[in-house]
Amino acid sequence: MAPDGRVAVCPGSYDPVTNGHLDIIERAARIFERVIVGVVDQPLRKGQTLFTAEERKAFLLQATEKIPNVEIEVFDTLLVDFARKHGARALVKGLRAISDFEYEFEMNQLNRKLADDIEMVIGSPG
Repeated sequence: MAPDGRVAVCPGSYDPVTNGHLDIIERAARIFERVIVGVVDQPLRKGQTLFTAEERKAFLLQATEKIPNVEIEVFDTLLVDFARKHGARALVKGLRAISDFEYEFEMNQLNRKLADDIEMVIGSPG
């Protein structure tokens, strides 16, 4: 699917869903017409999760039920492939600390090599 500037993906493990996650999702939903929250099935960075991917998806569905332009989907592919599947033009990430920035900076460099048509948008939870 061709990239659409009105579509964004908010990827993460969401294990568990936090107020910071919801803040970033809500803010993305005000900017983009469609926001797909991508729940990583088996996050490499985190290792073993507290909750299954389907449980995390259910938590997010409940937490975002009043935001009409947000969709929740579990994925286990490369992030850029997931974004392309949905025609997303942007990846939205939240940063909590310097260590998050370093990790996301490295991931962004890799993603740019794989998909230079998809932009990274970074915010910090408010």
